[in-house]
Amino acid sequence: MAVTDFLGGKIRLAQSDTGHRAGTDALLLAALVEAADAGTVVDAGSASGAAGLCIARRFETAQVRLIDIDAHQVTLARQNIELNHFSDRVHALQGDLLAPFAQREGQGLTSEDADCVITNPPYLDETRDRVSNDPEKNRAHVMPPKGLALWLKACNALLKSNGRLHLIHRADRLPDILNALPQNFGGLRIIPVYPRETDPAIRILVTAIKNSRAPMALAPGLILHSSDGRFTARAEALHKGESGLTAP
Repeated sequence: MAVTDFLGGKIRLAQSDTGHRAGTDALLLAALVEAADAGTVVDAGSASGAAGLCIARRFETAQVRLIDIDAHQVTLARQNIELNHFSDRVHALQGDLLAPFAQREGQGLTSEDADCVITNPPYLDETRDRVSNDPEKNRAHVMPPKGLALWLKACNALLKSNGRLHLIHRADRLPDILNALPQNFGGLRIIPVYPRETDPAIRILVTAIKNSRAPMALAPGLILHSSDGRFTARAEALHKGESGLTAP
């Protein structure tokens, strides 16, 4: 286990030496949350808690719940809560987002009280992607068949009416995300994320509002690197927690 700086040194993060490790995806996901969201926030599939902890650091009033299926990651998340002095506002629990409703209810995963849910679902499809031989990495990165729809349904069950779902995923999985979202979500806002100005998008950031009938909008894209390989000014500010990605 190693402890590293995160969010421009504003967060200290203990992570596994192997398996899932947080990076730019967690920072971008956290940056989707704005002050209007930052009441009760749930990080669904939180791993060691990087994204949720970034939100707690940016918003002093946010109450954050970290949920992950992996007991080791939940233990790391609890260590990170203590490490960053968030024990009064951030809590970690073990739960299975793909479990049937009754089991999720018993785990406290159906409360419909969250102002927003953030999530970085496992982005590999075991039926068409090459997967790792590392069981811990597979648990974090591989989604079973039809799992994405179940995952997003579980996120829906955590949100209050008009609450926002924020997610990050691979850009090539956008059709799957649109098909898997429960029908009571509207007001979709999609931000493509590009490695460089001339490259295809590699990630998409999606916001959806529960019980909204607002139309979908494609927002201007985010470019991570300039031609010299350095972060763009906007990407640098996001990595340091100096700004967010404005939500509708």
